[in-house]
Amino acid sequence: MSTERPRRAVVTGIGVIAPNGLRADAYWKSVREGLGVLDRITREGCQDLPLKVAGEVRGFDASALIEERFLVQTDRFSHYAMAAAQLALDDAGLARENPAEPFEIGVVTAAGSGGGEFGQRELQKLWGQGSKFVGPYQSIAWFYAASTGQISIRSGFKGPCGVVASDEAGGLDGIAHAARAVRRGTGTVIVGAAEAPLAPYSMVCQLGYPELSTVEDPDRAYRPFTAGACGFVPAEGGAMLVVEDESRARDRGATVRAVVAGHGATFTGASRWKESREGLARAIRVALDEAECAPEEIDVVFADALGVPEADSAEALAIADALGTHATRVPVTAPKTGIGRAYCGAPVLDTAAAVFAMEHGVVPPTPNVFDICHDLDLVMSRARPAELRTALVLSRGLMGSNAALVVRRGDDSAR
Repeated sequence: MSTERPRRAVVTGIGVIAPNGLRADAYWKSVREGLGVLDRITREGCQDLPLKVAGEVRGFDASALIEERFLVQTDRFSHYAMAAAQLALDDAGLARENPAEPFEIGVVTAAGSGGGEFGQRELQKLWGQGSKFVGPYQSIAWFYAASTGQISIRSGFKGPCGVVASDEAGGLDGIAHAARAVRRGTGTVIVGAAEAPLAPYSMVCQLGYPELSTVEDPDRAYRPFTAGACGFVPAEGGAMLVVEDESRARDRGATVRAVVAGHGATFTGASRWKESREGLARAIRVALDEAECAPEEIDVVFADALGVPEADSAEALAIADALGTHATRVPVTAPKTGIGRAYCGAPVLDTAAAVFAMEHGVVPPTPNVFDICHDLDLVMSRARPAELRTALVLSRGLMGSNAALVVRRGDDSAR
C-alpha cells in the first residue's frame, strides 16, 4: 500500500485590483482599517440611472500593466483579471512569461456577465454606422471566458484551463476547481475572478435585481445584518490567486500562505432567500467534511452579507445550523460592505482577506454597520486581534447558487 502523502493545494500568490487598493497590500491595509470607499458612480453614461452608489476602481492604468495588443481586444473585466493575475504571479515568485513547464500551469476564472462595456460600444457602432464598423474582437471580448483565454495566451500557460459560470458563488467554485486540478496532478493553477459591471448597459441589466440598493447615501446604501438593510451595491475588480501543489511550492522555496482545505456548493433557486438557509448550511457542512474540520475549529467567518433582510436572516440561521453552538461565539465579518459586491470577484476578495487575516492574526471589521439585528458576533468599527488558523468563506448568488470554502493558515510566519 502506498504511503505517499496526498497532494495538497496551497495558495502562494495573491493579486488584487479592487476599489480600495490596486495591490494586495493596499487592499489589506484598507480592509484591516475598515475603510469605506463606496461613492457616487462617475462612469460616463451612468449618472442618470437609478443606481447611484457603487465601488469603482479608481486610478487603474491598464496600459501600465498590459501590452497594447491585449488591451485593444479585451474588455475592462479582463484588464482587471490580467493585471491581478500578473500581481499574483509576482507575489508567488513565478515567471509570467516563457514558463519552464507551460503544461504544468493552468488558468481558471469565474465570470458573472463578461465584457458589457466592450459589447455595448461595438453594438452601438453596428446600430449607428453599420456592420463594417464593428471590430473583429467583438466576438471574443464580451465572452465570459475571455479572461481565462487572455491570461493563458499572454503568459504561455498550456495546462488545464476553465471557466466557472455559477453565479456570484462561482468565485469560490473556481478556487475549488483549481484545488481539485492540483490534487489530480496539475502543478499550478492561476484562479480567481474580476468583474466590471459599471457601464450603462450592464447597469440597466442589474436594475432588474430586486436586491439591488438604489439608496443615494454611500454610508447607508449597503448595510447587511441591520434593521436598515436595503440591498447591496455592486463593485468592480476582484482578485487572482496562485494555487499550487504544496510539495512543488516548498521545493522552489515559495511561501505557503494558506491551504485550500474544503469546499461545498448547492443550488436553491433565484431570490429564494428563505430556502438559501438550508442550501448554505448544506454547503458549509460539505466544506467542513472535505476539510476534516469540526465546527468549533472555525476561527472566523467571512459572510456573504447580501443586505436583504430575508437573505441576511437565512445566512445567520445557516451559520447556526452548520456550526451549532459555536455560531454565536465565532467572529463574523463582511469587509465587502466597504467596497461593494464585485459579483464573482467578491468571494475571491474575501478569500484573499481571509488569508491576510490568518497571517496577521486579526479579524477585519465590517464598515458602515453598527447595529445588527441577528444573533451573530459581527466584528464592527475596528479590527479584532485573534489567533486564526481556519477561516470559512461564504457566498451566494442572485440566481440561487450557494458555496462555502474552508481555508487553513499556511505554516510559514506572517508577512
